[in-house]
Amino acid sequence: YATMDPAKFSRKLWSARKQLILMLAPLLLLPLLFIVPPKEGKCLYVVLLMAVYWCTEALPLAVTAMLPVCLFPTMGILPSKKVCPQYFLETNFLFLSGLVMASAIEEWGLHRRIALKVLKIVGVKPAWLILGMMITSSFLSMWLSNTATTAMMLPIANAILESLFGNLETLKENCKDKSDPEGDSRVKMHVLPCEKQVLTTENTPDWTDRSEQKNLEEVRREAEYQMKVWKGFLISIPYAASIGGTATLTGTAPNLILVGQLKSYFPECDLINFGSWFVFAFPLMLLFLILGWIWIAFLYGGLNTRLCISKHDERAAAEAKAKAVIDEDYKKLGPIKFAEGSITFLFIIFAVLLFTRDPKFVTGWSVFFTKGYVSDAVTGVIIISILFFFPSQCPSLRWWFDSRASITPYVPLLSWRKAQESVPWNIILLLGGGFAMAKGCEESGLAVWIGNHLQPLAQVPPAVAVILITAFIACFTEFASNTATIIIFLPVIAELAIRVNVNPLYFMIPATTGCSYAFMLPVSTPPNSIAFASGHLMVKDMVKTGFVMNILGILCVSLAMNTWGLHMFNLHIYPEWARPLNASSATVPPFNQQQ
Repeated sequence: YATMDPAKFSRKLWSARKQLILMLAPLLLLPLLFIVPPKEGKCLYVVLLMAVYWCTEALPLAVTAMLPVCLFPTMGILPSKKVCPQYFLETNFLFLSGLVMASAIEEWGLHRRIALKVLKIVGVKPAWLILGMMITSSFLSMWLSNTATTAMMLPIANAILESLFGNLETLKENCKDKSDPEGDSRVKMHVLPCEKQVLTTENTPDWTDRSEQKNLEEVRREAEYQMKVWKGFLISIPYAASIGGTATLTGTAPNLILVGQLKSYFPECDLINFGSWFVFAFPLMLLFLILGWIWIAFLYGGLNTRLCISKHDERAAAEAKAKAVIDEDYKKLGPIKFAEGSITFLFIIFAVLLFTRDPKFVTGWSVFFTKGYVSDAVTGVIIISILFFFPSQCPSLRWWFDSRASITPYVPLLSWRKAQESVPWNIILLLGGGFAMAKGCEESGLAVWIGNHLQPLAQVPPAVAVILITAFIACFTEFASNTATIIIFLPVIAELAIRVNVNPLYFMIPATTGCSYAFMLPVSTPPNSIAFASGHLMVKDMVKTGFVMNILGILCVSLAMNTWGLHMFNLHIYPEWARPLNASSATVPPFNQQQ
């Protein structure tokens, strides 16, 4: 055999990396079974194996999530009858109800009407438009998935930008240094094909003709500024979608994993539900959103009052054109249809009932039922069940008595086929895998074993620990799925809190929120990937913007936990509901420097 070129061999290794990880990871982790006590060692083996597969995506995330069903019973960690029910707890039903409501909103285009209405209100100055994009994206992602929100908002942003600045390719040409002989040989980026098809774009003015009369350097500076604003628009949408998802329990999977794992570890803890989480997380989301907007608008020139066109009449014309695009597309939607109105009404009922069931600061409507019987999942499923029989056309008594009326098939607001296609069942399996893993850690004693090894961390003041935990999780989630990240670390963080005699929520809430703050890389979250795929953003743009966004997020979470969060959840007191797990553990150190 001829000697293989090292470069070619490394490429072959890279192409087969997933298969190699699949085979080597179980073998490399085998020593754990002999080093760690038997039952804890077996559970740790499964947990680390799942962590490796999740972080490398050697197997699809949902398939890895089902490993506890295979390994926990066969290794003697948990019987099958205890593992399998974890895959459809009431938390999964709450998540499912949020996803079905989102698919109904998307089915009738209500999200698009909301987006265009907000943009009509905020105006067309770059800074205000970026704010409008961020407000809309964050609000929609509270209820829809972050990915769906980003995919819908990006084409709207591109159409508005084209009406403001003209054609993207022309703009890129103007950005090049005309004295650079290699300027024309640079690689051209591609725009997503759907971007120009979704919204109306009239013939955009070609600024090149006017620019020829100006100084070339000035033209280049203006084009560079316009390109910066364009980048600001594109980057603000996925960031706002990620931030918005933290405001509601159903907004993103990690929030629900927190609730599920709390119920598993601390059955007596009933502090976190849809209403109480919203009261805590919504102000945090608003604060972070405003700070993020100021940073993005500052970095990408949106706070500059001029629109890159020196003459007032040209600036006004560009603004009028952008406004016309938004107005035209809003008009195309026509008046609100009966189906849209019905979805809006049911959506408001859905949100209000979830919020008022048991908001903690006032008595909720759940007091009318047997205590502990009605949960958020019950509320969600009741409302989404209505979607499957509520008519999409306004019912009329006259139709029954009019012999000439056409017999049209009855169409509900949502069909099961549409719901089935829209719901990401893989995420529901992923949630279940997380709950099964948590149950295994608890029953096998692995959580206590890990806690015993975290004793040195007891010397860190809790307020500092909050910042460190949030920062660590936010960094880790840049490279791994946020759902997988929180599944892996939440049991460890819960046990750490017990070891240092701190309210477990004081550590678990920041970790949960922090794992949604993945801003620095295109691969961090699907919204980042979608924005990056538009071909206009570079990795360095995301790293530069995302690094400061991460710092802002960590500081905002720390502020929230030590101000309104402290009083809302009584975080300054070690709670009674955390004591049963304490009793099963080894001795707990005396109360540590809690605030």
